[in-house]
Amino acid sequence: MTSISTNVTARQATPDDAGRLIGVLAEAFFHDSVAQWLISDHDDRRFVSYRYFTHVVGHSLQYGHVETTSDGSAAAIWYARPAPSPSIAADRHVGVQEATGAYAPKFLLLETMFEAHHPPEAHHYLAYAAVSPEHQGQGTGTALLSNHHQQIDPLCLPAYVEATSPRNRDLYLRLGYLPGPSMVLPNGGPKIWRMWRAPLGSTIPAGFFTSHPPLTGERNDRGGDHAGSAGYPC
Repeated sequence: MTSISTNVTARQATPDDAGRLIGVLAEAFFHDSVAQWLISDHDDRRFVSYRYFTHVVGHSLQYGHVETTSDGSAAAIWYARPAPSPSIAADRHVGVQEATGAYAPKFLLLETMFEAHHPPEAHHYLAYAAVSPEHQGQGTGTALLSNHHQQIDPLCLPAYVEATSPRNRDLYLRLGYLPGPSMVLPNGGPKIWRMWRAPLGSTIPAGFFTSHPPLTGERNDRGGDHAGSAGYPC
């Protein structure tokens, strides 16, 4: 284990943690604007969310890197990129369809949008980060993510994430991420911020701060100055 603050200890998750982490992810994202766009019905959202995150956690334990806290109150799911192999991507899409049923078209559209706007450069992709509601606002998420940054910064590996709320966006800004153009989901859907964290001296993807043809709607929201974040010289 790696101690990262006075109160939070991070460790790699195991299959024994799956049940707890499925609940943490499903409950943390239940009121998220993207979750509401995906599944407008309140009762369906809870049922489908648990099925969806059951697939997500199983898939990420097999193909990704899952970190949690010593008490299991938070989860961070990372993938080393570039793009996954076609067989892994196909396995994920089949799993999403089976888990989400009638809501699968929206889930697959969201994943297609994410993939289409994903930077091709080598990096670690933060696919999901969640803290159980009763532990939010206590610095748990910051400590868990900082633990992973401390692992990849000496390797000069950047990180990429899509922030699905202003609160999450502000957290990532505090952790040294820079905002690129945002995506807007169709049919009155919410805005999603694409964010890149580059260790000092590493490369920011060419054109990351420039608008490009979107699949649906996109706004070119640029925030702050775009100097490299603090970290290890690369």
